[in-house]
Amino acid sequence: MSTMSRSVLLVHPDDDMLVALVDHAAGQTVACNGRTVTLRADVRAKHKVALRDFAPGASLRMYGITVGRATQPIAAGDPITIANLKHHTDAAALRGTRPLWTAPDVSRWAGRTFDGYARGDGRVGTANHWLVVPLVFCENRNLDVIRDALLEELGYARDRSYQAQTRRLIDMYRDGAKPQQLIDTTFTPGPTHTAKRVFPNVDGIKFLTHSGGCGGTYEDALNLCGLLAGYINHPNVAGATVLSLGCQKSQVQDLLDAVHTRNPDFDKPLLVFEQQKSPSEQALLETAIKHTFAGLIEADRYTRQPAALSHLSVGVECGGSDGFSGLSANPAIGHCSDLIVALDGSVILSEFPELAGCEQEIVDRCVDDDVARRFLDIMADYDARARAVNVAFETNPSPGNITDGLITDAIKSAGAAKKGGTSPVADAIDYPGVVTRKGLNLLCTPGGDVESTTAMAAAGANVMLFSTGLGTPTGNAVTPVLKVSTSTDLANRLPDLIDINAGPIITGDATIEQIGESMLDYVINTASGQYVTKAQRLGQDDFIPWKRGVSL
Repeated sequence: MSTMSRSVLLVHPDDDMLVALVDHAAGQTVACNGRTVTLRADVRAKHKVALRDFAPGASLRMYGITVGRATQPIAAGDPITIANLKHHTDAAALRGTRPLWTAPDVSRWAGRTFDGYARGDGRVGTANHWLVVPLVFCENRNLDVIRDALLEELGYARDRSYQAQTRRLIDMYRDGAKPQQLIDTTFTPGPTHTAKRVFPNVDGIKFLTHSGGCGGTYEDALNLCGLLAGYINHPNVAGATVLSLGCQKSQVQDLLDAVHTRNPDFDKPLLVFEQQKSPSEQALLETAIKHTFAGLIEADRYTRQPAALSHLSVGVECGGSDGFSGLSANPAIGHCSDLIVALDGSVILSEFPELAGCEQEIVDRCVDDDVARRFLDIMADYDARARAVNVAFETNPSPGNITDGLITDAIKSAGAAKKGGTSPVADAIDYPGVVTRKGLNLLCTPGGDVESTTAMAAAGANVMLFSTGLGTPTGNAVTPVLKVSTSTDLANRLPDLIDINAGPIITGDATIEQIGESMLDYVINTASGQYVTKAQRLGQDDFIPWKRGVSL
């Protein structure tokens, strides 16, 4: 239970530091929950200040867990910085405890449904896409040709206002305008004219170019097949066109095996074309375009129908995190996660480097020792792979994270883990696995935004909630991504990126529960196609496969 005053926050009663909610000057005295401290230096909003004296080597706590070790003497009132605190966590162990969880009241959503696309395997999609994917980077150019051939003609062209701006610059240049005149020119975007969709029930044709499939390890090649199989099998996908060169490490049969391993009853159109078996590139492209067009006719037969909320599978992510992430947006996402679990849906919590330090809490929440042991084994394997290439979890925070108050990976992790709420952990899944159990699922991914969201979509997330303190345009090719700001300032500064503002939690104008409940309504409306996320409006179709052992 956090305790908040007007300007500082004590997140947990056992914590050794306060969080500044606003900027403070040196000499100012702040008080919270009966504890008072005089600041020995300026402290900016989102940063932390020590509540008591610490000797070098002493452990410091935040969110009720160990998040670092003092590297030099720290006096009460000192700001906590990278100069006086380094990453340190406590070891985790199986303790035989089982979660005791009181589910939140979900009577408000009793009988509520969303309008989704029912698939033959019983799952329900929140969108209806056709995929075009390469098995190897050699086919990326051919994907681009198919994209140019289909999208605009079928009514899926993106905003062309920037092309109009370029034409205007060309006209001005030809009329003799100087460089500074061109720079100072203000453009008013005109209306974007897009052809009417030929297939109104197909939300989009998505092209997943990547740099994998050959030249790397066979593990990465097989993982890519598993990842692509997750997308092809995704309930938001009606069918897929696959381009293969032929000689690459990621083989067609490996992809087909991965698809049928994930879904033995797979019944969607899956069109595979291999360039080295084709008489020419032109023949390959013409054949692929004709068959894809025919597949789109079948995909257009799907229509939205009411579906129970138990069909929601929500991925939770944080990126561009700041010192408010673990105080506002992430706990609110966590409450929404608990609501979804209580409604018999599933939630996916990824980013394993950002669970470092939270292992004991997670182990204690696992439904049984098998899940707990699997989680610890996956974490240990990931840590070993990282150290083998001379990196470690503690190097995860980015310069932006640190500047905005996330001094150690453990502090970042303790706030990031809040996205998973408080429900029992139903499963721990290694990359590139798929969710098969209701409830909260842990999915091993790096902390990188796009690698993580890419993997959660492959695991079956049909909507995502993504918190950000600094702002990011990240989206996903097949799964709508709702962006949640940690502060009202960010929501106001980047309205074209942010869908939901959790800032009122910081100012005391709303509770975590209130924002979390509003998020669930956003999720339902997005799943029904009634709300189009900002990332979707920007055409933010991010897709980056993970190369194991390299990324954090």
